[in-house]
Amino acid sequence: MTQTPVKLVDYQPFSHVLNRVELTFRLAPQATRVLARLHLAPNPAGPGGDLRLDGEGLRLIALALDGVALEATPDATGLTIAAQALPDAPFVLESEVEIAPEGNTALEGLYMSGGMYCTQCEAEGFRKITFYPDRPDVMARFDVRIESEMPVLLSNGNPVAAGPGWAEWHDPWPKPAYLFALVAGDLVAHSASFTTASGREVALNIWVRQGDEGRCAYAMDSLIRSMRWDEQVYGREYDLDVFNIVAVDDFNMGAMENKGLNIFNSKLVLATPETATDTDYERIEAVIAHEYFHNWTGNRITCRDWFQLCLKEGLTVFRDQQFSGDMRSHAVKRIEDVLALRARQFREDGGPLAHAVRPDAYVEINNFYTATIYEKGAEVIGMLKALVGEAGYKAALDLYFDRHDGQAATIEDWLRVFEDATGRDLTQFKRWYTEAGTPRVKVTEDWAEGVFTLTLQQELPPTPGQPDKGAKVIPVAVGLLNPNGDEVVPTTVLELVEPVQSFRFEGLAARPVASILRGFSAPVVLERNVSAQERAFLLAHDTDPFNKWEAGRALAKDVLARMIVEGAEVSRDWLAALARVALDESLDPAFRALALRLPGEDDMAATLHDAGHVPDPARIHAARRAMAGALAQELAGALPGLMAGLAVQGPFAPDAAQAGKRALRNAGLALLSRLDGGAAAEAAYAQADNMTDSLAALAVLLEAGRGAAELAGFEARWAGERLVMDKWFMVQVLHAAPQDLASVVERLTTRADFDWKNPNRFRAVIGALAANHAGFHHASGAGYRLLADWLLRLDPKNPQTAARMSTAFETWPRYDADRQALIRAELERIMAAPGLSRDLGEMAGRMLAG
Repeated sequence: MTQTPVKLVDYQPFSHVLNRVELTFRLAPQATRVLARLHLAPNPAGPGGDLRLDGEGLRLIALALDGVALEATPDATGLTIAAQALPDAPFVLESEVEIAPEGNTALEGLYMSGGMYCTQCEAEGFRKITFYPDRPDVMARFDVRIESEMPVLLSNGNPVAAGPGWAEWHDPWPKPAYLFALVAGDLVAHSASFTTASGREVALNIWVRQGDEGRCAYAMDSLIRSMRWDEQVYGREYDLDVFNIVAVDDFNMGAMENKGLNIFNSKLVLATPETATDTDYERIEAVIAHEYFHNWTGNRITCRDWFQLCLKEGLTVFRDQQFSGDMRSHAVKRIEDVLALRARQFREDGGPLAHAVRPDAYVEINNFYTATIYEKGAEVIGMLKALVGEAGYKAALDLYFDRHDGQAATIEDWLRVFEDATGRDLTQFKRWYTEAGTPRVKVTEDWAEGVFTLTLQQELPPTPGQPDKGAKVIPVAVGLLNPNGDEVVPTTVLELVEPVQSFRFEGLAARPVASILRGFSAPVVLERNVSAQERAFLLAHDTDPFNKWEAGRALAKDVLARMIVEGAEVSRDWLAALARVALDESLDPAFRALALRLPGEDDMAATLHDAGHVPDPARIHAARRAMAGALAQELAGALPGLMAGLAVQGPFAPDAAQAGKRALRNAGLALLSRLDGGAAAEAAYAQADNMTDSLAALAVLLEAGRGAAELAGFEARWAGERLVMDKWFMVQVLHAAPQDLASVVERLTTRADFDWKNPNRFRAVIGALAANHAGFHHASGAGYRLLADWLLRLDPKNPQTAARMSTAFETWPRYDADRQALIRAELERIMAAPGLSRDLGEMAGRMLAG
């Protein structure tokens, strides 16, 4: 497969300026007509020459320039109008094309979901709607007319006119085509309003299928809180008369920030206590906020080209993380974010798919919607904020909005704003954007006559295409504690800018215990020789909640590693230390629940690999179960009282206080079931009055080898609820015994309701297959074969989802030779498949190259 990369260095402005777009849609499932009028003019800053328009899968009906018919023959990726046919003055290019949304299973461009028309245009879906310069730096105002018998017809901006069978919309703000949206369907609205800081009234609507309008209240509440928060914290006010959200069942992404018309995967909108878990509620709140915040960081200011994707995504993830922390718990949110970062982004950085936060080349841009772009991109923003301080960050953001409103910007523009606002030189800091890989920071300590010295050494491992890297600017937040637990040096940010650097703390009465990388102040791996006693001390006394948790996590990983590699017993000191945290009622229940969460199996595989061991998934699985059993025995006498004290009084609420209690109670239930074989979980399932508790009890029963009756009852109750049944499918795969995983997946995928063309259902089963670490990596190779089979089946229908799911293979170099051979064979089989998509081909090829 020949794959020609797009390169950052080849960027050129578009040949023409596009001032205005007029679109008319005459909707029909198999023969939608799209009429486009593009108001163009030569771009003085452009390269000149021909006019090239992108277009894929379009049947050209007519083409005219200033009313005069043009002859043009499209090719596979668009059409070209020769320079000699173009006037050296403003002109209008008109086209009419035909597309078939009903047959669009890739869910890009205009497609149908359950009889509803909807769009997904990011990154390059608009070229499947009409011939157009489909690139983010071409921004124009849109006027849209929709003609259809559907009762609800929506597009971007403000509604301007409507009548029987038609509606017209005007978006006054210039936008790139990737933010275009259209929805037409038989929908009902859950409505509210919001008064902006300047007193404007904004109509808010969440559009859903009939019967789902009672499940939108939390999403609406999250939207209103997001709008208010963005005004108060960032000074950003909403800028249209209406804000619409539409819930769609078939959607590749979580959600999309189209201007004024956000399209959401229905699982991130619809929620009731009976159908959604606390995690679902938290995710709805975060994603609603994320897409709303894009109105300024992504829409009003967009990215010049797709290499700058982190400019909008990293910043907006950082903003939604701030919001979630303000709404819930900053400490718990930070721990959850770091867990996700390490599980997804560190894994990416350490394998064949490693790439910079701003990559310099790609084959298929859809493959770069990654944890590196989003989560590491957010970490880079957090480091910037730590380096310039609260006031500097606010001044820089205000300048960013003032200077670049209405523009398509670059990382250079972003960093220049910080330099101009704060006077700081960020030349070295820019390496965080241009170099891949996770830095490692080695720590050594010295104590002499009242002076404590920390020496930090940064190492930057090679990554594909980047064997050598320069020293980065790494903010290392440090605090020092006295031997009695008192904090003697509060959190101080040390700036590591050299390969090796020492920092002195003077005037200390006793050798302190250092708390290093507080709040996880930089996305690095900290290498430090720390005794179990010192970790236990930090777990007991550290005033930084992240490092308090981190100490317990590191203790657990040390113990678990010895159990796996040496066959050691569970450490009594670790058990006692964790028990104290679990039973400490002065701590947030959500924090205690996180402390009780043992390191994951994939996490341990990475840890062992980093330490020079070849991880054995079966040994990891067995040792982790033994560790959980020992913890259950340690807490046996306290578990009933702990759980009883966490009973929630009053009606269900998805807030942080109740969710934390449920999380800790269900963590206790999982431990208790290791002692009673699942009897307590059976009772808990029978008594559960919400999905959080029902699903937690069901998972515990499956772990215990029970739960058949509960599974059947769950299915009988929820068979007609697609989102709830996704959970039913997923829980069985996640908690299948390793030796049974392949047969469980094969059984589930033969069911009539396994709609593999629906991304949510596919992820619920095939995504869970890859997440069951010991089962997926079973020595038989059955998990590998199953995943490859399904990727090859899905690829012709939905290459985006197939490519994203293929990343389950990215860690293959860490395992033993037999497993490596099995995975390599599957990757080679994928690469040899006829008609392989560019999306999946790029990913499989990059993984093989690793």
